[in-house]
Amino acid sequence: MSHHLDTPLAREKGQLFIDDLYVFAGDRSIVFVMDVNSNITEPNVQRGFHPKARYEFKLHFDGAEFETLTYRISFGDAGSDAHQAIHLHVLSGRDARDDSAAGERLLEGRTGEMVSGPGTRLWAGRIQDSFYIDLSLLGMVNSAVRNGTALDLSKWRPGKAVNSFAGTTVESIVLEVAHQHPQLRPGARIGVWGATKFPTETGGWRQINRAGHPMMWPIFWPDDTHFTNPANTRHPSEDFKAEAKHFGDLIAATVAASGTSDDPPGYGQTVARELFPDVLSYVVGTPATYSFAARNGRPLADNAPEAMLSLVVGTAVPSGLKPAVSKQYRSAKFPYVVAG
Repeated sequence: MSHHLDTPLAREKGQLFIDDLYVFAGDRSIVFVMDVNSNITEPNVQRGFHPKARYEFKLHFDGAEFETLTYRISFGDAGSDAHQAIHLHVLSGRDARDDSAAGERLLEGRTGEMVSGPGTRLWAGRIQDSFYIDLSLLGMVNSAVRNGTALDLSKWRPGKAVNSFAGTTVESIVLEVAHQHPQLRPGARIGVWGATKFPTETGGWRQINRAGHPMMWPIFWPDDTHFTNPANTRHPSEDFKAEAKHFGDLIAATVAASGTSDDPPGYGQTVARELFPDVLSYVVGTPATYSFAARNGRPLADNAPEAMLSLVVGTAVPSGLKPAVSKQYRSAKFPYVVAG
């Protein structure tokens, strides 16, 4: 549930904090993208992936409470050329949620280079960030949600919106799996979340960060820069019990003050049920969209911040930005991102 502005921890350990998670259709395939380590928090951020960490894509099937397929990516130390060895393992069944399970090794290669095997392609490296939002708009929504007040957009001028992330970079992991995979054929209904994990002194693994829906942390916990909230370390199966009432109450107070719902408590709980468990739902083989109309995976281009901000306050919140603002940072071909 991280985001681009986690400070001060993001400055110290940005390699472990997830900026964005994407799931969309490729060329007769499904594509997973995890971005970490944005340099918006620190222009001279340490490049590369943490060599002791694990980066995982966790997949649930047919609404299951727990994941039964995990793709685990790990990295070696950076060489003199700044590239790192990269390893991809897959874990299935109960092993998919077992940190002690080794899994099956699928691919090995180096960052900055395409690594491919039967039905699988992998790429990892520094890219130009295609995420876009004007952070001044986020601040207005933050104020309304935090204080339970009406959203005041009287000073907001969408026509003058500026992408606060223009020119920023992130480290990206792009995994593509062909539809021939027995569990990822077209029509399969999945839930996807990402996690970073770090070894403990006792030999186990500690979950550092997780990501599902975009904008969760900056909207609901904008001041928790030290991560005292346990949301990062828990499993999605615990989300609704832990946070649904809290989220619902925040949303209800905001829409009540704004007058955008005749039943603020009901609207708040409806949105909480939409957001929890915090995983991206996707029907394999279908066009991905994260918008007002539907949330089905998340493509690189969609204005997910606008959709999320509008959902939370119960009315349209025009961001003033369109996908074209970062089109130069996306590609129609693998790895779908633009190296930076």
